[in-house]
Amino acid sequence: MFEERPQPEIEALMKSNPEFKRLYQRHKDLDKKVMDAELGVLPIDDLTLAQMKREKLAAKDRLVRLYDEQLRRH
Repeated sequence: MFEERPQPEIEALMKSNPEFKRLYQRHKDLDKKVMDAELGVLPIDDLTLAQMKREKLAAKDRLVRLYDEQLRRH
């Protein structure tokens, strides 16, 4: 998700911003579950999968906003 951004910046933001850390972990967990569901490893219905994808996208959008806000401060 943040592969193109410097890892030290991500780690610093996770240490300084509890919301960013929580959302980052939630996005990571959802990413794994969505991938497992799409591979057939995690049996879930289509509605649940769609909800997980929406939540994952919302988390990513918020993470990007938090990251950009942090950059503007420095």
